[in-house]
Amino acid sequence: MPFANFKVPEKTLTPEQKKEIVTRTTDLYVEIYGERARATTLVLVEEVPDGGWGIGGDVLTLARIQQAAQE
Repeated sequence: MPFANFKVPEKTLTPEQKKEIVTRTTDLYVEIYGERARATTLVLVEEVPDGGWGIGGDVLTLARIQQAAQE
């Protein structure tokens, strides 16, 4: 069973964007493994709470991500 796990900052994706991640990821696995993979492909979009992750030793928050996007 193909499996993909996306971890994203909480409240940064709309339900439509999450659906697109699931759909496009499933389509990618089908492209690679064939149509038989569609029924068994599991895509998990997990929202990580604000401040619950970091990069380069720095804790990231939604405010910090939004600030970086504006720069």
